[in-house]
Amino acid sequence: MNRTILLFTLMAAMLLATGVFQSWNSALAILNMCLISAIMALGVNIQWGYAGLFNVGIMGFTAIGGLAGVLIAYPPVSATWQAGGNGIILSGIIVAAVFASSILLKRTIQNNRLRKLLIALCCIIGGGLLINVYFPAREAIESVDSARTGFLGGLGMPIMFAWLFGAVLAAGAAWIVGKIALGLRSDYLAIATLGISEIIIAILKNEEWLSRGVKNVTGLPRPVPYEIDLQQSTDFQAFSNFFNLDPVGFSSIAVKLCYMSLFAVVLLVLLWFAQRLLHSPWGRMIRAIRDNETAARAMGKDVTARHLYLFIIGSAVVGMAGAMLTTLDGQFVPSTYNPLRFTFLIWVMVIVGGSGNNIGSIFGGFLIWFFWVQSEPLGRGLIDLSTLWLDDGNPVREHLLDNAAQARHVMMGLVLLLITRYAPHGLIPEKTFRR
Repeated sequence: MNRTILLFTLMAAMLLATGVFQSWNSALAILNMCLISAIMALGVNIQWGYAGLFNVGIMGFTAIGGLAGVLIAYPPVSATWQAGGNGIILSGIIVAAVFASSILLKRTIQNNRLRKLLIALCCIIGGGLLINVYFPAREAIESVDSARTGFLGGLGMPIMFAWLFGAVLAAGAAWIVGKIALGLRSDYLAIATLGISEIIIAILKNEEWLSRGVKNVTGLPRPVPYEIDLQQSTDFQAFSNFFNLDPVGFSSIAVKLCYMSLFAVVLLVLLWFAQRLLHSPWGRMIRAIRDNETAARAMGKDVTARHLYLFIIGSAVVGMAGAMLTTLDGQFVPSTYNPLRFTFLIWVMVIVGGSGNNIGSIFGGFLIWFFWVQSEPLGRGLIDLSTLWLDDGNPVREHLLDNAAQARHVMMGLVLLLITRYAPHGLIPEKTFRR
C-alpha cells in the first residue's frame, strides 16, 4: 500500500509540474488521456491478468467503441436514408435470417451431410440476395453529397449514451471473436485477434455509408459546454473576474475539468466493479483456471466458457474507452487507429503497471501515457543538452534535433526493458495470498 501511495503521489507531482512549467491546459489534456488510457488498460488486465488471454486486437474493439459515438450522437442524414436506408435495413435482415437459419438447421437436423448441405444452400441463397440488395444501397448512399455526408449518420442522441452503446457493441463483437478464436493456443489466439482487428479497421475505412471512411466524421456533440458558450456567459465571466482569470483561457481549462470529472467517475465505477469481480468466488476460480488450466479442466470446469465471459467483459471496457476517446476528440477518424498506439502501448501499460492488479494497470495507464506525450520535449531537451559542444549548424546536431519526436519510441523501449528487468511483475504487482 505504501508503494502504491508513493507511486500515485509521484504521478500527481509530475502532472502538477507539467501545469506549473508548461501550462495547465497541457496538464489537463494529458490527465484526460491518462484516464481513458487507464480504462483501456483495466479492460486488458481483466482479460490477461485474470485469465491469461493474449488479446492483440485491442485496436479493433477501441475502434468499435469509437464508431458507437457516431451511431448514437450524430444526427441522421435524411437524404441518404431516403436513397438507400431501406436497402441497408433489408441487408441486415438477410444476414440475421441466414445466421438464425444456420443455427436452427444445426440444432434440428441430425444427419451431418444433410445439415452441411442445407446450411451451405442457405448461405448461397442469402449471399445472392445480399449482393443484389446491399451494393446498390451502398452506392446510392455514398453518392449523396459525398463531400459532406455520404453516410447514414446516427440517432442524434446525447453522446454519453454512446459510452454504454460502445461497450455493448464491443461485447457483441467479442462474443463473435471469442466463439471463433477462444480455445486456441495463446499464440494462435494472438494472431487471430490481431487479424480480426485489422479486418474491423479495414471495414471502417472502406464502408463509407457507415463511418464516412477516410473522410472522417467531425462535429460530434459534447457532453460538456463549448468554450465559446462559457465565454459569453455572464456568470462565467463574473466568476473569472472574481479570481482575476482570463475568461478565454480559463474556459478551455473549465471544459477539460468537466471532461476530467466525467472520466474519473467512470474509471472509479469500473475499478469498483473490477475489484468486486476479482475478489469474488467466481474471480478466484478464474485465477485458479489461469494458474493451472489442466487441473481446472480435470475438476470439470468449462474453461472456454469462463474465458469467453472475461473476454467479453474486458472488450466491453475497452469499447467504452473507445467511445470516450471519440467524445473527447469530437470526431471519428478511422485512419488514426494503429496497432502501435491502440494495442502495443496499452499492453505496455498493463505490463509496467502490474498485470493481475487493477490498480497497477491504472497506474501503468497514467505513467506510460504521460511519458508517451512528454518524451518528445524531454528527448529534445536531452539532445539539445548533450550536443551543446557542437555548433548550431552542425549536421549531426540538426539531424538529432529534427528527429527528436522519435525519442518516444526509444523511451518506451527503455522503460519496458528496465521494468521487465528490475520489476518483472510490474511496479504494483498482483498480490499473492498464501495459506
